[in-house]
Amino acid sequence: MRYRLMFGIGFAAGYILGSRAGRERYEQIKRMAQRVFDNPTVQETAGLMGAKVSKATGVARTKVSDAARNRLPFLHSANGWPGDEHDDTGTGWPETTPR
Repeated sequence: MRYRLMFGIGFAAGYILGSRAGRERYEQIKRMAQRVFDNPTVQETAGLMGAKVSKATGVARTKVSDAARNRLPFLHSANGWPGDEHDDTGTGWPETTPR
C-alpha cells in the first residue's frame, strides 16, 4: 500500500513538473488529488495507519527500555529507571551513593 501510494505521488509530481499540458491540466490533477485526500475512506485509513505506527513505536520503546535496563546495570532507579527495588546486580559494578 505504501509503495503504491508513493509511486502514485511520484508519478503525479513527475507528470505535473514535466508536462506541457499547462495550467489547466495542473488544476485538474490538483482537484482530483484533493478529492482523493478528502475521501472519508482515505481519511479513515490514514487514521488507522497513524494509530498502528503509534502503537508500534510504543512497543519498540518499551522493548528497548527493558533491554537497556537489563543489560546496563548503571541505568537503575538512581538514574530514573522506576521499578528497581535494589541496585545489587551481581556484576561487580560500584554502587551509586546518593548525593
